[in-house]
Amino acid sequence: MGAGSPAVTRAEYCVVACAEVWRGAGEVLVSPMGLIPSVGARLARLTFAPQVLLTDGEALLVGPGGAVEGWLPYRQHLALVTGGRRHVMMGASQIDRFGNQNISCIGDWARPARQLLGVRGAPVNTLNNPTSYWVPRHSRRVFVEKVDMVCGVGYDRAGDAPHHRLVRVVTDLCVLDFGGPDRSMRLVSLHPGVSVEEVREATGFALCVPDEVPCTREPTVEELRLIREVIDPGGARVREVAH
Repeated sequence: MGAGSPAVTRAEYCVVACAEVWRGAGEVLVSPMGLIPSVGARLARLTFAPQVLLTDGEALLVGPGGAVEGWLPYRQHLALVTGGRRHVMMGASQIDRFGNQNISCIGDWARPARQLLGVRGAPVNTLNNPTSYWVPRHSRRVFVEKVDMVCGVGYDRAGDAPHHRLVRVVTDLCVLDFGGPDRSMRLVSLHPGVSVEEVREATGFALCVPDEVPCTREPTVEELRLIREVIDPGGARVREVAH
């Protein structure tokens, strides 16, 4: 970007952090759920991960601009899902230290205080292919000691599932992985302007924090151009992260 361009926003750091989950992925099916993960997936495809496959969510393979590149029959889609050749980035209404995720209900399952999306494909996603999470509002309501219902399966429950791998959790405050003790959640990087204490305060369990925590990678000049001028020129990303 030229001189006088707007400063990098928190939303743009989040886009780059989401894109990074597919670095070095090779030819895998990318399934981003949410606006910022979708922008991140397209950014990865246009830059450092040209081999990833994007879909229209139904039966077509598409390019970053939506042009049809191929057909993905349902049988082949399932082969990719169950064979570890897809990397999905889902949301989480609740998530615990080991990556157990809830998108079904809040409160007791028999009489929930709030009904959410339902279990949907979360168990299959997490047991059969790599999974990451996007959380646009990092808070103790989401990062909980124990989820009310397990939808996505965490490291303490996965057993010997051959393709189970939780890669990253990206939030509006930071990036996390599962490199802590017993595959618990660990702080990987902080978005600029965010402190370790702010993340700890917004997390409902004891988080593994290294002695030194770097800042989340800043987007390059070309990545900023692609985000602002090609992928999301209308600035829809700020609807998810307004910082």
